[in-house]
Amino acid sequence: MELYHNNMSVCAQRVRLALQEKGLHPTEHHMNLRTGEQLTPEYLKLNPKGVVPTIVDNGVPLTESSAICEYLDDAYPEPPLRPADPVARAHMREWAVLPDQGIFPACATISFAIAFRHQYLERGEAEIQKFLASKPDPVSREQMRKIIYQEIDAAPVIDALRVHEKALASMEKQLGHSKWLVGDEYTLADIALLPYVVRLDHLTLSWMWDKRPGVARWYAAAQARPGFAGISKYVDPKYLALMGPRGREAREPLAAALAK
Repeated sequence: MELYHNNMSVCAQRVRLALQEKGLHPTEHHMNLRTGEQLTPEYLKLNPKGVVPTIVDNGVPLTESSAICEYLDDAYPEPPLRPADPVARAHMREWAVLPDQGIFPACATISFAIAFRHQYLERGEAEIQKFLASKPDPVSREQMRKIIYQEIDAAPVIDALRVHEKALASMEKQLGHSKWLVGDEYTLADIALLPYVVRLDHLTLSWMWDKRPGVARWYAAAQARPGFAGISKYVDPKYLALMGPRGREAREPLAAALAK
């Protein structure tokens, strides 16, 4: 088995969590997304979308993190990461689809607004215009323009924060009467949401669950699992050095926006 991934990609983190839980250790190929390694002709043959992660198992490439995780549980059933009960399994999938229903783009927006936009501002106006010109979709291009110049006050940023706030509220409600998101067993539901809570933590936005003891307990329990190495052993300190201080600077205005 081979894994094409990026250390800080939330989608790659999701797959690595599942791999760790299964005790699987594929040959790893780390992709530098900033230099475009995911867009080489060789990689595009494996993943035509030019994104990570991709796994190749028995010569067959598989893409999309949610599909990969389900495949891993089918192909390597021990230990199981899906409930045996059909109703519980359906609830698991309700949680597992949340990233594709809005959390993933919201995470990208928040991460860029709080931290990564500063990298472009430091490089100067020419680099900003080059970056914007690389966005073929005019709606996406305009949104990025707003985020770069309006900072965290841009409407897309507050909307993205509210997506996370809604997800955390739903998690807190569920975790008030179960250990994990689907009963008492750790499943692909927990694996699907964990990278996004980790990203909030890396951005020093953990205050969003200060008054959510269920989420705090769940997060601590998830970090204590050996499988959490799928995230923890790949963390890039340079990213934390950028995200942490910028997140602390953003706390007051973001908290004020959520309170409105």
